[in-house]
Amino acid sequence: MSLSAILQLDGIYRQFPRSPQPAVQGVSLSLQQGDLLGLLGPSGCGKTTLLRLIAGFEQPQSGAIALGGRTVAGDGVWVPPEQRDVGMVFQDYALFPHLTVAENIAFGLQQRGATAKELVKERVKEAIALIGLSGTEQRYPHELSGGQQQRIALARALAPRPKIILLDEPLSNLDVQVRWRLRQEVRDILKATNTSGVFVTHDQEEALSIADQVAVMRQGQLEQIGTPEEIYRHPTSRFVAEFVTQANFIPAQRSERGWETEIGMFPASADDVSLSAGDLMLCQEDLQLELDATGEVVVRDRQFLGREYCYWLQTRSGKVLYARTPATFVLAVGTAVRISATRLKVFPADR
Repeated sequence: MSLSAILQLDGIYRQFPRSPQPAVQGVSLSLQQGDLLGLLGPSGCGKTTLLRLIAGFEQPQSGAIALGGRTVAGDGVWVPPEQRDVGMVFQDYALFPHLTVAENIAFGLQQRGATAKELVKERVKEAIALIGLSGTEQRYPHELSGGQQQRIALARALAPRPKIILLDEPLSNLDVQVRWRLRQEVRDILKATNTSGVFVTHDQEEALSIADQVAVMRQGQLEQIGTPEEIYRHPTSRFVAEFVTQANFIPAQRSERGWETEIGMFPASADDVSLSAGDLMLCQEDLQLELDATGEVVVRDRQFLGREYCYWLQTRSGKVLYARTPATFVLAVGTAVRISATRLKVFPADR
């Protein structure tokens, strides 16, 4: 195991008794001090189970987990959750309704053994100031907005100064505008305290915007891990390309001229040399549309999204492709267009 990593997972495996498939299988990764890791994937892919394994709420059947260079699970070792020095932030906030803001945060400190009243008071004050909610100490959770409650939950987890913070879909219950603002606040707070974090989300934009590293999971396995830019621009599998970028795919045959498709010819690259046929990935924002009287592709519908349009494009075979353009580029429904693209990648055909 890497001694420099704050978190190290090696070959983690967990299968529940009544499930035919493992919830987590063969997951290995590491996280450096101060970095944020986003566990991204669809429902049922194993990301929450993996978070619970790190926290100690579940025990792996094989593999090992180390926190700060100390093995907490595996190799005959099992350290219970309360002894792992881990902070936890839940989807539903999990605040005590009968306790004030200050009492909620103090509860986490008292559970960690910080019993000196002055120390608790000081840590509570620091935590509340950190999240920008000074003056709310004597208020109760029901007197706060959802975003404020989630910040209090984060303060409670941070107050004991744990090695790592684990966040289980912490923003999914919030309104879109609150979620957009709070995700940056969460990142700023964790970075300001140099706190490492692992957060679970099924929201691609959220993972890409918050995380230093993104781990995409599928059916209990780690499909790809890398920086947000690497994951988005260089997906290593069709699943990652579809789930993270919502890219278009169109069947293609390789010829001497390039990739032949029903919507035209696209250039081939040296990376495609092993394939004679496949599915061409066309990212929505990379598509360029030009008026074309031949009518190979027609604008079936469009959606105005404020800064951009999303065009629904229908080919002669009935296949629908999606393109995003600046809001200044306007095409009427029914317009015939030609498609070109600035970035291409070919995957084996999906059977």
